[in-house]
Amino acid sequence: MTAADRAALAERGATLVHQGFEAYLRDFLEVTRRAQGRFERRDWAGMAADTRERLDLYPRRIAPTVAEIRALLGDRARDEPLWAGMRAAHSHLVLGRPAAELAETFFNSVTRRIFQTVGINPAIEYLDFRFERVPVLTGRRSYASYPIESGMADAVADVLAGCRFARPFADADHDARAVGREIAAHWEAGKAPLPPEVIEVLEPIFYRRKGAYIVGRVRGGSRVMPLVIALVHEPDGIRADAVLCSERDVSIVFSFTRSYFHADVPRPAEVIDFLRSLLPVKPVGELYNALGHHKHGKTELYRDLQRHLLRSSDQFDRAPGAPGMVMAVFTLPGFDVVFKVIRDAFPPPKQTTRAEVERRYELVAAHDRAGRLVDAQAFEGLAFPRDRFTRTLLSDLLGTAARTVRLDGDQVVFAHLYTERRVRPLDVHLVDADEATARRAAVEYGQTIRDLAATGIFPGDLLLKNFGVTRHGRIVFYDYDELQLLTECRFRDMPEPRTPEEELSDEPWFAVGPGDVFPEELRRFVPFGGAARAALLEHHDALFTSDYWREMQRRYAAGEIVDVFPYDPACRLSR
Repeated sequence: MTAADRAALAERGATLVHQGFEAYLRDFLEVTRRAQGRFERRDWAGMAADTRERLDLYPRRIAPTVAEIRALLGDRARDEPLWAGMRAAHSHLVLGRPAAELAETFFNSVTRRIFQTVGINPAIEYLDFRFERVPVLTGRRSYASYPIESGMADAVADVLAGCRFARPFADADHDARAVGREIAAHWEAGKAPLPPEVIEVLEPIFYRRKGAYIVGRVRGGSRVMPLVIALVHEPDGIRADAVLCSERDVSIVFSFTRSYFHADVPRPAEVIDFLRSLLPVKPVGELYNALGHHKHGKTELYRDLQRHLLRSSDQFDRAPGAPGMVMAVFTLPGFDVVFKVIRDAFPPPKQTTRAEVERRYELVAAHDRAGRLVDAQAFEGLAFPRDRFTRTLLSDLLGTAARTVRLDGDQVVFAHLYTERRVRPLDVHLVDADEATARRAAVEYGQTIRDLAATGIFPGDLLLKNFGVTRHGRIVFYDYDELQLLTECRFRDMPEPRTPEEELSDEPWFAVGPGDVFPEELRRFVPFGGAARAALLEHHDALFTSDYWREMQRRYAAGEIVDVFPYDPACRLSR
């Protein structure tokens, strides 16, 4: 093959990959743009269906693109010099494009499927960890500005009018005044030397579940205050439901425990740039996840990890807390992520299988996480330097997860692992907790289980070690090996014993099926004592009744979308 022929083939291959990406992005935006109509029609079931459909788009476009590339390249499908030329040609195709960073990740996905890459291959992949990769911004503003000239309420009224919904607000004037008062109060509480001058609002509205969110900021002098106005659509019209003006509250709305937003964002880098001004601590990868671009979120996470390894000397070690029976969990002290590997065998009483564990993680990825399930990213073919692992951890991994972990020279290779944001295990959090902290944790623990039930999830294992505490003090669930859909459970009342021997028996004297759950029996194993236990039972005693779970089961099976608000009740506007 001549150099000219090779260049032409590389060009055709790059074009095929780019066409596959363009088709994916077109489909992604088409599904995303349905969200406004779903909100206007109060079509919550349709919104849930769109969320599931959108998650399936990436593999549906990657698979035929890989097949087309293999057909084009034939026996040169794994010709690295040819792929290097394809990457160069592809770079020219995406240069200056509004979603170039997403196109690069799509290209990487194709290469890794064809080469079955272990670690990274810098000759053919878009991966460079020596510097921060910043997508080229077009200079076009992604937000609208509303000067605060004749009063805060008037500026907010203009913001609400800018939404241009096909359905009216129930009382737009009331909402403008109420929202305006909240913004002014938060601004004054910050003791800013200058008054607010302008409200800047991202052009797309952010939709998720039954809510719509106006995302912006308030500026005055050098001060920038985050602003999110949460909207709900009730039978009498659209209303402003809450106003969020702190980094903490906005961060919770964009949390790694939430499902992804539907927001019409053709130029994601510009929106990410705006969001970073509101949430400077949140990793860029999580912001891409929040927009629904979780594949590129993985790319950003991996780049962050590699940069950390290049700039540090800390070692992977066992994660704090009780060791998992199903997962080997480890972390880097200076990196805010945990890594989870499925063990080869699970000791009693665990009765699950590797395939079942993977299925449950897939379920969580596609399910409504309600702010209570930690988003998990699955990686394949990762490799890290052997000297970055403690001896204890490496021995544990090679001894209990040999199907997944192996040594290759000076590298530790992982065929498969999950990553999650690191949270503090609840059992560790409570070791030195005072009574007030323990009571709050118990009430929040119960609310976590209620919120999961509202989305059709039964956690399965309710031990404290399976729950964690975020930096904002919220309790979340992160151990999915026994998690079940409510539709997979049979909630039963405890049978009355027929004899004294049955009443005193330590073993069940009645038949128990694999999906049977006895909520009344769970009360005996409440993982709190003293005042914390009393607080849990005071606020959430219904959790230990079969009637509660059967009712939640019925509502979920009927397709009801139960309200689970991603903000504190104190942020809600009074009616």
